[in-house]
This record gives sequence, structure tokens and C-alpha cells, in this order.
Amino acid sequence: ALDGAPQGTLVLTAHQSAGRGRLGRVFESPSGKGVYLSVLLRPAVPAASAQTATIGAAVAVCRAVQELCGLELGIKWVNDLYYQGKKVCGILTEAGTDLESGRLEWLVVGIGSLYPGGPAPVSRAALAGAIARQLLALCPAFDCLDEYRARCFVPGHWVAVCTGTETYAAKALAIDEEGRLVVQRENGRPQALRCGEVTTRPARTE
Repeated sequence: ALDGAPQGTLVLTAHQSAGRGRLGRVFESPSGKGVYLSVLLRPAVPAASAQTATIGAAVAVCRAVQELCGLELGIKWVNDLYYQGKKVCGILTEAGTDLESGRLEWLVVGIGSLYPGGPAPVSRAALAGAIARQLLALCPAFDCLDEYRARCFVPGHWVAVCTGTETYAAKALAIDEEGRLVVQRENGRPQALRCGEVTTRPARTE
């Protein structure tokens, strides 16, 4: 991105030696068992809209997997994809911004996906290409919030919210128009989360 590579540049590998996840975690990338790719985007949008790219990436992966593999994935806000209760894909979006204009200069969407057991129904290259095509078709508007909401299984559940500085329990209420997760702590007012990580918890008695 810094060297001027164009939008749509796709980097694909069979193994990562230093994969990174959210909040600085290690992302395991076993050789030959997954699809690990990065797509460079250059949407002319405000930096505040960067999260819509992550939402678009989640929908793009769901569409590609459904099209090629016939599997229906669920989304755990904001960027994890699940199949039959197990995480099968993680997404990490990084961006460069123009500080004077407040607009994005580039976005790199990193996607790591594992096939959940058995022989893979398609090649890694075919799935990576389908994911990239779906993502580029959504860019720059990423007008897929309704589909994201329909696939997201978090609203309605009690969750543990980790912001990096604190962890607390809350009820997930909805995904708002900006893609934020609206939660409510016990005896507290609803608040909208732009970032962070949630884990679903056993249901509570209201």
C-alpha cells in the first residue's frame, strides 16, 4: 500500500509465520489447512467509515463460502465467522489515513479462514478469488448492513465485552446504522461499541 499498489491487489499464502489477530493476539496459520489472504482497498471515504469495510469483508466471506462450499456462516460481531458453533474465520482491517483531510488513503483487509473438517470442496485459490471479488463488488459503499445484521447471532444474548482496558457483562441489543454493537450493562444505559471484542455467555433470567 505504501509503495502505491492499486486497489484490488491480492496477497495469498499457504502459511503465515507471524499472523496477528485482534488486540495483538497471535493468529495461528497452519500450513495447508486454510486460506490466508490480504486485499488492498482504496475507498474514497472518511476514516470514520473504516469499520464498514470490516462489515463488508465479513459479508463477502459469507457469500463466497455459501456460493462455492454450500455452507451458511454466522457472524460474531464484529469480525469473526462461525460454522456450527466453531470459529472458522477471522478478519483484521488496518488502515492508513490522510491526517489533513481525515480520509482513508488505503485499507488492507486480512482474512484467515479454515475449512471445518474433511476435504476442502474447492481450492484455496478459488475461494480466495471469490472472497476478493465479493469484497471489491461491495467497495466503496459496503451497502450490506441488513445482510450483516441477518447473519449476526450476537444481539439478544448476554455477552462479555473486552475493550482492551476492561471486561464487563452486558446484554447485546442490536447493530446500529453505523455497524456498532448496542449493549446495555445491568442497571445501566445502552451504549454503542465501535470496537472491542465480545463473547457470548449463558442466558440469564431477566
